[in-house]
Amino acid sequence: MNRLALNLFLILIACAMSAQAQSGTAKSEQAAGEKQSFASNASTTRPTDEKGVEKKDDCGCDAGALPDVLAIAGGVKITGKDVDKPIEEKIADLHRQVVEMRKRELYLQINSKLLSTEAKKRGVSATRLLEEEVTSKVKEPAQAEAQAYYDQNRARISAEFEDVKDLIIQYLRDQRQGEEAKKFAEALRASNELKVLVETATPPETHADRERVFATIGKQAITSGDVEDALRPVIFNVQEQIYDLRRRELDQRINEVVFQQEAQKRQITTRALLDVEAASKIRKVTDTDARAFYDQNRDRVAGEYAQLKDQIIEYLQDVERQRAEQEFAGQLRRAASIQVFLAPPEPPVYAIAIDDQPSKGEASAPVTIVEFTDFECPSCARAQPIIEKLAGEYGDRVKIVVRDFPLQSHRNALKAAEAAEAARAQGKYWEYIALLFEKQSELGIEKLKEYASRLGLDRKRFDQSLDTGEFFDKVKRDVEDGLKLGVNSTPTIFVNGRLVRDNAFENLKAAIEAALKN
Repeated sequence: MNRLALNLFLILIACAMSAQAQSGTAKSEQAAGEKQSFASNASTTRPTDEKGVEKKDDCGCDAGALPDVLAIAGGVKITGKDVDKPIEEKIADLHRQVVEMRKRELYLQINSKLLSTEAKKRGVSATRLLEEEVTSKVKEPAQAEAQAYYDQNRARISAEFEDVKDLIIQYLRDQRQGEEAKKFAEALRASNELKVLVETATPPETHADRERVFATIGKQAITSGDVEDALRPVIFNVQEQIYDLRRRELDQRINEVVFQQEAQKRQITTRALLDVEAASKIRKVTDTDARAFYDQNRDRVAGEYAQLKDQIIEYLQDVERQRAEQEFAGQLRRAASIQVFLAPPEPPVYAIAIDDQPSKGEASAPVTIVEFTDFECPSCARAQPIIEKLAGEYGDRVKIVVRDFPLQSHRNALKAAEAAEAARAQGKYWEYIALLFEKQSELGIEKLKEYASRLGLDRKRFDQSLDTGEFFDKVKRDVEDGLKLGVNSTPTIFVNGRLVRDNAFENLKAAIEAALKN
């Protein structure tokens, strides 16, 4: 079972729990980038205030009070209401997503404890338990079944069967795993002393509300605080998306102001101004440009080039127009008096475990950099010299800790992470990962063993560790912790527990300086 299996099956089991708790009403929806099923909750009694007025769902995800005035451009005030009105439905949709995630999180917490309890009873790991009760009971989809599915859905699939065969088989496999997981979930529910005390998990209104018990399994309690702590990365991600929406809308409003004021100076219309200053600088898109765009995006477009050429040219011409207008807006904004009061959300500070992890630097260093990395990831390789440079610059004031997060898209990354741990067991971790980053296109098992020989490691010990998966659980722990922190790409870097969104040298240095001040 791969490193994300536990997370996947907890979600699948949550489907069954949620479906059963909501009188058997459920539906499936496709999650972005992941074939995971979630059960939707049927309508329940809506909460009301003391006057009996129905309350709206509260996402509990506000980043703080929004200033009345978000910017002043050339003396013109741009208010929060001005900015939010065009995007209010997008913001409301993000809020609804958090409300739904909170409902699901309660069931995920329940299922995690049920799974752990059952695994402990049987004296096996949760992963092994899922293999026995779910994976082993799933019949592998045959190619004929995939072909039948393809034929039934041909109108909706814009690709040849051979190109999507593996994806269809995986989809059918996931469907069957979901059904087995539901059966297993029902059995777990029936065999444990489970009490769900609330219909829907709601955000705490006060700090004391975090102690409110949502469910119990025997003597184990699941509280509001447990749910909120698990949702911290989700809530921060939503806060960032809302900030980005507002920032883009605010930038557009500021541009409109500077365009209008410049047009008034010249005593012409805004459209005439843009025709003079921007439209004349728009490069004409050629057939060659359109063909290059089509070739670069072939996997994401449906149709032949001849059919799409005019649409592509129109799209690229619009992109050119926007670029020219943005450049002109930047020129005007540099000469204008502009104040912006919209601030990005403050990233939460996480307590990230660093025990028994590869580290470099003084144990008592005031700043700890934790990097979740993937040895097959080119971005991670590019980040290493930056981190090394910062470590050299700050000396004993900074400690570097590496945690593994091999991505599913990198087929050799998991074993490479295990190999790095095997090298660490022989005192050659940093030397070994330098080789991994240098040889990213050659990370097969035999190559991993060859690199051990190159560093003079005990090959018998190293090979046995790699062949038996001795360090798989260490890597799995890193991945599970990373998922809890909202890690979904690599490299993901935290400075004193605070996520750094942009891993450029200047940004990481600024984060270190801020941490030293604090």
